[in-house]
Amino acid sequence: MKSLKTYSIPFTGLKLGKHQFDFEITDEFFDHFDYSLVKKGKLNCRVGLEKQETMLILNFDIDGFISLSCDRCLAEYPQQVNITEQQIAKFSDEEDIDNEEIIILTKNDHEINIAGLIYEYINVTMPFITVCSDEGRTQYCDKDMLDRLDKLSGNEEQQNNEEADPRWDALKKLNK
Repeated sequence: MKSLKTYSIPFTGLKLGKHQFDFEITDEFFDHFDYSLVKKGKLNCRVGLEKQETMLILNFDIDGFISLSCDRCLAEYPQQVNITEQQIAKFSDEEDIDNEEIIILTKNDHEINIAGLIYEYINVTMPFITVCSDEGRTQYCDKDMLDRLDKLSGNEEQQNNEEADPRWDALKKLNK
């Protein structure tokens, strides 16, 4: 199992200017995070680092696929991910600066670990409701599960075909 140390960028020896770093994100990456919503994935992360006198500007481009479970049919399907984010890290002597948007680096810091940022960006882009497709059934859908759901949903065609229970007629009148 790879350590998250591979997602550290040593910036002390870098010259001022732009630098490029590439990282591969696989299932092993997500294993390091307990209770992760994402368990499997194959993504490429390109980090453009611009080193300046007083700060680092990190530009993230993450693309690939993560494996999600469909909320409708419970089948596993690949969800395409394409993320572009920017993070700023400032050099400062003060460690207690309260700013959630900027990372503070002290004189003792010589590298920046971006594993947490990558993980956060991937999880934030996940859809709230995960479905194989909104248009209908796809090759990933569990057809047996969807057939059972259709059967149990009690759609109107089935209700019209079956003999109506008189107890429901009184409730239907209240709904009108």
